[in-house]
Amino acid sequence: MSSDRCEVAVLGAGIAGCALAYHLVKRHVAPVLVYDPRTPAAGATGRAAGIVTEQLWSEWDVEVARASKAEYESLAARFDRSAYSANGFARWTHDAAVASALEDSVERLKRWGVEVARLGNGELKEKVPWGRFDDVKASVVCRTDGVVAPSAMTEIYAENARRDGVDFRLGTPFDSLARSEGRWALETGGGRVRAERVVVAAGAWSKRLLQLTGFPAPLAPYRTQAALLRPSTSSGERFWSVHDLDLDVYVRPESGGRILAGDGTERTEADPERFSPGADERFVGHLAESFQERFPGWADAELVRAWAGVCSSTPDRRPLVGPVVGADGLFVVAGFNGFGVMRAAGVAQRLAGLLAVGDGPSSELERLSPVLPGRFSGPVRPFSPRPGFTIEAGDDPRF
Repeated sequence: MSSDRCEVAVLGAGIAGCALAYHLVKRHVAPVLVYDPRTPAAGATGRAAGIVTEQLWSEWDVEVARASKAEYESLAARFDRSAYSANGFARWTHDAAVASALEDSVERLKRWGVEVARLGNGELKEKVPWGRFDDVKASVVCRTDGVVAPSAMTEIYAENARRDGVDFRLGTPFDSLARSEGRWALETGGGRVRAERVVVAAGAWSKRLLQLTGFPAPLAPYRTQAALLRPSTSSGERFWSVHDLDLDVYVRPESGGRILAGDGTERTEADPERFSPGADERFVGHLAESFQERFPGWADAELVRAWAGVCSSTPDRRPLVGPVVGADGLFVVAGFNGFGVMRAAGVAQRLAGLLAVGDGPSSELERLSPVLPGRFSGPVRPFSPRPGFTIEAGDDPRF
């Protein structure tokens, strides 16, 4: 590749950016460059929980998550079996109103082809023996859901993309991005690159990058927290990932008999350059209280470490994927509302398809229709993040 020109420059080496580069070269789009001031998966990807579920609130999301699951499973089988496993994902509630919504979601998910099933409290107790479920009014499981190791999967994408000719420019500071003489000029500490097209895939930094180009987008970075714990006893078996809808706490298996727990999501905007990367006492205390109440068998688990990362949200909980209106050659893939790892592979497949045909068949654009940035018009106004594992469809869910 020429040292200063490329066809597509991807800004961001998280799982979405690396997956996109991987799919672009598979579709014979070249030369491709991936730029990141840090290393692959150094941002939100490396701090993500990695739960991959089809228990979502729109058919488009279900299709994308299903594609991601299939690709993660295939790549893990070829390159690193520890990078993905299908362990199942169960959710429950003791609240009658939430139970009704959860029951309604089962029929909707089945219509979308999701292999979801209702659970009795007896089976729930059998599968999650460290939990207490005598008050649960409704619970569901999708046994084909899985967990991915986000950093490991990102490395798989990056190494394969690099092998196929993608140029990775990492570890140099960002200076500027501007349109000049019919191309995009990216200035970094490592020099200048001119690109026919640019994809902003910078996670929580995407808002700032788009503002610098003069094409701001409705994105709000926010802080979220998680923790790694080591139970005093472990069977060593791969158990279901689980989510208590009332406490808003999820737990998934980790290597070495450990467990990963969240959700310490904050509903206020955060600065990705100045946020606190460590978890706060309130979040750790909430986990401890939740374990005492719902997972007494884990109540004495040792806290190995706790951390925070910054994700980005949109006003309608759907990501921004596709061409930025009015900006020739500028694209975005951001605003995943905490579900970027879950959607990354499926979204990368679709966006790579669009970039491969350019201004060609509208069918490639149609595959991104629910998440195209052009659905928002007018001035960008501040909004509060509303991410989370919702169970109702629509833009204004109660639960």
